[in-house]
Amino acid sequence: MSGRAANGEGSLYQRKSDGRWVGAVLHGYDNNGRPLRKTVSAKTRAAAIKKLRELQNKIDKGLPPPDDRLTVAALFDNWLTQVLPLRVAPATVANYTSLFNTHIKPALGRKRLTKLQPDDVQRFINRKLEDGLSTRTVRHLRGLLVQTLDYAVRQGKAVRNVAALTEGPRQESAGEGRSLTIEQARSLLKAAEGDRLEAFYVLMLTTGMRPGEAFGLPWRNVDLSGGQVTIRQALVRQKGGNVIGPGKVGKKGWRTVKIPDPVVEALTAHRDRQEKVRVEAEDAWEDNDLVFCTPLGTLLDPDNHRKSFSKLTEKAGLGRWHPHELRHSATSIMLAQGVPIDVVSKTVGHTSIRITADVYGHLLDGQKSLTANAMEAALWS
Repeated sequence: MSGRAANGEGSLYQRKSDGRWVGAVLHGYDNNGRPLRKTVSAKTRAAAIKKLRELQNKIDKGLPPPDDRLTVAALFDNWLTQVLPLRVAPATVANYTSLFNTHIKPALGRKRLTKLQPDDVQRFINRKLEDGLSTRTVRHLRGLLVQTLDYAVRQGKAVRNVAALTEGPRQESAGEGRSLTIEQARSLLKAAEGDRLEAFYVLMLTTGMRPGEAFGLPWRNVDLSGGQVTIRQALVRQKGGNVIGPGKVGKKGWRTVKIPDPVVEALTAHRDRQEKVRVEAEDAWEDNDLVFCTPLGTLLDPDNHRKSFSKLTEKAGLGRWHPHELRHSATSIMLAQGVPIDVVSKTVGHTSIRITADVYGHLLDGQKSLTANAMEAALWS
């Protein structure tokens, strides 16, 4: 580079080749004692001075100069390997990775972090909505970018979180999914009679357990005499195969749930049938202490189970349903039967009562008159 230095600015000069103003800051020395310099450039002298001062202030604060070569994809890889596994379950890591690789990486992955602007992220958000992605998914994508760039800011790799400066799509109305009515739930239980996993459906529909929690439930956490189950682990889907882990919300989701007598009876019958299968399998049986497993004692495959459940709901005349909708149905039925929302929240394992209220609060509208009736009875009857 050659050019004309600006008067009074020893580290600032105008490049002859394109007329841009270039500034350089010394920020240390390499292992061989050679000086390390970081440069900035701009079309105008004033803009170059501004960039130069920002860079110098950053270095004065002990922060590393930004890496002009760092891309959004490389940043995500750093966050994925160094931070994310310490904060969330393996299943969540896999979900985040899939979202990033499917949607963010093709659009923004090659973008250099120092060049990424709020407009780039906003256009990405708008385009995903135009492509027909659900509001929920787009909100997840924006949130993923916000978390990744927040890591960059904390590491001194970015000056600001440009994703946090964007507008996300408005939250959709409350509701996680369909819920069976009481009549439909009874039809399903009738159709499940005699099914190898009848107890699974009975347990899910009465406790609101997550499917993974039921798949990972061990017999040691089932107290049939006391009529309760303790949930402390779950089947976790991750790269390389399914494993037993802490579940979606970790220790926050650990809980002990009371079960009614019909569920105790279903689990008792299931245990007896499983013991016969174990004896018949002899050495082929793999003892994992699982309540719900394959005929050889191994982990059930959620994908295969989902197909089987859809066939069962069709047999019951309900059409095709997803196993997770048993959880929604259980929560809805509990609230409709007048179970206090804080009790429901603890039973189904929501991390806070706010989640229960946000998703299922509309089901409480019919109970609002109970307050007025109670006060009228107390004060005027």
